[in-house]
Amino acid sequence: MAPVNLKTIIREFDLEVIADFGRFEDILISVADVTRPGLQLAGYFDQFGPDRIQVLGNMETAFLDRLTSEDRLKRLDALFEKGIPCLILTRNHAARPELIECARKYTIPVLRTKEVTANFTSSLVKFLNVELAPRTSLHGVLIEVYGEGILILGESGVGKSETALEVVKRGHRLIADDLVEIRRVSDTTLLGRAPEIIRHLIEIRGIGILDVKELYGVSSVKMQENVDFVINLELWDEKKHYERLGIQEEETDILGIKVPSITIPVRPGRNLAIIVEVAAINFRQKKMGYNAAKALTDRVFGPDYL
Repeated sequence: MAPVNLKTIIREFDLEVIADFGRFEDILISVADVTRPGLQLAGYFDQFGPDRIQVLGNMETAFLDRLTSEDRLKRLDALFEKGIPCLILTRNHAARPELIECARKYTIPVLRTKEVTANFTSSLVKFLNVELAPRTSLHGVLIEVYGEGILILGESGVGKSETALEVVKRGHRLIADDLVEIRRVSDTTLLGRAPEIIRHLIEIRGIGILDVKELYGVSSVKMQENVDFVINLELWDEKKHYERLGIQEEETDILGIKVPSITIPVRPGRNLAIIVEVAAINFRQKKMGYNAAKALTDRVFGPDYL
């Protein structure tokens, strides 16, 4: 888990800088949470997390406005003294002189946004959850097919990129080729994206590097997508038994989350793009409660067979 630089947050949310003290490069956020310090301004600091971004909204500002200048300075000094990473004012609230004085004393940046407090804090927490999530990188391809995030894995040269390009030509979208950055954003959700330097690019042996967005338009690419399903491509092995009915369920473990998966053998003549499309549709059917393999066995052997 890599911390997030405060400068990145300022750029992402277009925050107005009221006071910075030249510390943007030094301040790193490592906690995916935000605090509205109402209790702290009232003097209660038990269980307070000083490493969290502090946000002042309507209630906190109204409370401070009711105090005398001396008392306001005292309450804010107690908050800034804890070494908070920064303080953000929402709804374009004015920065009181006492607040600026405390910020200067402890060299803590003060920022401002015009956004509503609840909306801003929700968006900020969501952003931090993604940026601070446990992550890994896999050699593969991530595409979106019929709304499902399909991660294609396999040995180098097995045809992952060629399959992805054909799928994109059929109207679906590319997220990442060659290297897929995957983040565990919740206990059940994996989010995949491409490293910025190779975003929207795909490598086809014999041709070279292609820019999918320039070739097929912006509708052919996507910045990020959940990893819903894994397809493992491998060269056809005549000695290996491959699943023919689809009754046995496979799973691939990624960052501790079990992702449904299948293995597709590759050999000349197989149209992998169509197979990937059908696999995505079949996966969605199973999520909706219909399993064609089970329906067949029910017809042949009765509903209690499996």
